[in-house]
Amino acid sequence: MGQFGIGQPVRRTEDNRFVTGKGRYTDDIDLPGQAAAYLLRSPHAHAEITKIDASAARKAPGVLLVWTAEDIKGEIAPIPCIIPMKNKDGTSRADPPHPVLATGRVRHVGDPVAFIVAETLAQARDAAELIEVDYDLLPAIADTAAAAETGAVKVYDTMASNICFDWERGNREGVEAAFKVAKHVAKLRVVNNRIVVATMEPRMAIAWIEAATGRYVFYASTQNAFNIKAQLCGMLGLKPAELHAITPDVGGGFGMKLFMYAEYALVLHATRKLRRAVKWRSERGEAFLTDTQGRDNVTVGELALDAEQNFLALRVRSIANMGAYFSTFAPYIPTDAGTPLLASVYRFKAIHVEVKGVFTNTVPVDAYRGAGRPEANYLVERLIDQAARDLKVSAAELRRKNFIPKDGFPYKTAMGHTYDSGDFTRNLDDALKLADHAGFEARRTEAAKRGKRRGIAHTYYVESTGGGPTENAAVKFEADGNVTVWVGTQTNGQGHETAFAQILSDKLGIPFDKIRVTQGDTDMLPVGGGTGGSRSLIMAGGAVLDVSDKIVKRGKRFAAVALEAAEADIAFEEGVFRIAGTDRRIDILALAAKARDPRFVPQGEKPGLDDIATFAVQTVHTFPNGCHVCEVEVDPETGATTIVKFVAVDDFGKVVNPLLVEGQVHGGIGQGLGQAMLENVAYDPDSAQLIAGSFMDYGIPRADDLPSFTVGRNEVPCTTNPLGVKGCGEAGAVGAPQTAILAILDALRPLGVTALDMPATPLRVWQAIRAAAK
Repeated sequence: MGQFGIGQPVRRTEDNRFVTGKGRYTDDIDLPGQAAAYLLRSPHAHAEITKIDASAARKAPGVLLVWTAEDIKGEIAPIPCIIPMKNKDGTSRADPPHPVLATGRVRHVGDPVAFIVAETLAQARDAAELIEVDYDLLPAIADTAAAAETGAVKVYDTMASNICFDWERGNREGVEAAFKVAKHVAKLRVVNNRIVVATMEPRMAIAWIEAATGRYVFYASTQNAFNIKAQLCGMLGLKPAELHAITPDVGGGFGMKLFMYAEYALVLHATRKLRRAVKWRSERGEAFLTDTQGRDNVTVGELALDAEQNFLALRVRSIANMGAYFSTFAPYIPTDAGTPLLASVYRFKAIHVEVKGVFTNTVPVDAYRGAGRPEANYLVERLIDQAARDLKVSAAELRRKNFIPKDGFPYKTAMGHTYDSGDFTRNLDDALKLADHAGFEARRTEAAKRGKRRGIAHTYYVESTGGGPTENAAVKFEADGNVTVWVGTQTNGQGHETAFAQILSDKLGIPFDKIRVTQGDTDMLPVGGGTGGSRSLIMAGGAVLDVSDKIVKRGKRFAAVALEAAEADIAFEEGVFRIAGTDRRIDILALAAKARDPRFVPQGEKPGLDDIATFAVQTVHTFPNGCHVCEVEVDPETGATTIVKFVAVDDFGKVVNPLLVEGQVHGGIGQGLGQAMLENVAYDPDSAQLIAGSFMDYGIPRADDLPSFTVGRNEVPCTTNPLGVKGCGEAGAVGAPQTAILAILDALRPLGVTALDMPATPLRVWQAIRAAAK
């Protein structure tokens, strides 16, 4: 409706406060009398703690407390991994404890050893330097594939090996049968490199005690205050009514801020002990050692085709690095989160996948933008490209031949998902046209005259977004004529405040500038699902729709009283209740003001139009999809690669705000290209010391590393949610990595280069060229 309704390119309203310095992040909160927390962390990747002497630290100026594991024994439960999992033999996965302070042994560089609270941060730091820790160094392991081998250095002596789960899904028998009759098998080993999340805002936490109620109040930069509250209550033995969790503005999350961390429980417990506010802030170097990291899989895939080049079956064997401990959702990411998307958009008859999780002496790994789905799409598209080259056929034609057809929906894939809608051929064709794929050979020839190597590649992706089963939204009509919307999701840069206001404005006809969207407060709603898996618009948007419908339905009863008419005669349109067939009317804001007056409250109703709704879905997932095209130019003398063109054509279903969608696509592609070409968490293979431990060593993409992106859309409405939307937040990161790598390989194949893993840094590209020349 109107210029601010669904489908309109409304500029983000929240940006006004951010660009003028009026945002309110956790670090902006300072409380009277607050103390500062600091953690002493292990400098070793694997060692026995033979002695800790904190006596001098406890006597240091300003120090309020110093804890080691022994000091809080039994007071804080280990950090839970909330994902149950059965191995393929029916036994349960490993479940070693993840203590908030290292108990007896440290297992990665940065493992917390002691917790210090002092009057100032400088005093806490000084005290930490006085703590004497004796370590007995142990062999360490960081390599993902090597950790799964028999005889590898073990992270846990209590386990038979580093393999913490051995999981499978799919149709083993069907796959074996298909491979026996296959006319061609493409096989590939790929490495999905480890990523530092690197959010703009580091993690923060502050706790205090509310004087009026005695409740604990906990602020943190999270993606789900409700989930953090539940886990803190479990770890500290608190009742839900005793804890109020709040997440203010958040500067980026990408999955990493969904999880429970030791610092959160320690800060809240220190407040409980000291009866005063305690604040902890992460530094960037600390974030490299403590924030969960992403990806880190080594996978072998095999694609079986028949004589007519139809895809028969897919067989996948993967090793997934969990780091030193299980993070909150860690085992879910390389298994149930990602592997269903191995079916992609193709008509596979059978798929079977095995995943072995391994512990290593590294930072824990958990969800990172896309969470398993980028890894699955990367493997499938690399395999399809390999098969096309093996068979000397067009990769585009091979994909078209095996796409699920437009008239084939709903379609149940070989991994069990049911896709409701899509038009994959159209997206592919549009992307190739936008990229001028037909004119590429002329550009390749021109580049060769300049001594450069040009390459082009396209890939297709499918995402699985959503995540339910329920979400809440509440609407309050304020006395000043404005309207507040509470949602259970949490923005961390996506533009939620704008999108949800557009939905409410569209459905209730309330002026856009009178709507305020608020999030991240566990007192405002009974529960919230937070933000992750691109679920927010699907779930919270659905809840805003539902509460809008409830308000209209109740509003007709109030309007009947205010207009002195029968409820059946009241109609509602564009923010106005009217008596049908007359000019008697009242707009919704005026009615909301009257609805607080007992004289206008219908019998059986409570005063006011305020309401709350819980949105539930039967089909949790939606399936955004699209085609990416990347064109690169490589300097064979230096290995330097320039991305000269990147095109994405996506299907996100019905689009609420095209500007927000485009921003999300741009950001996702940027992160995907970062992984493909620059980013890599490097550990020393012998000591498991983190080599890339700062932005001096770790290659975050800069503006001049990326081109201007060309994006297009084809809206095929989703049939399984009332908005018709398909999540868009992770799509760019899902589709970009394989597209870039295949484009580089296309450029280098004339030089004899046939294999390349991420990241394709200039050094790696140069080494591949030199190796092929020998």
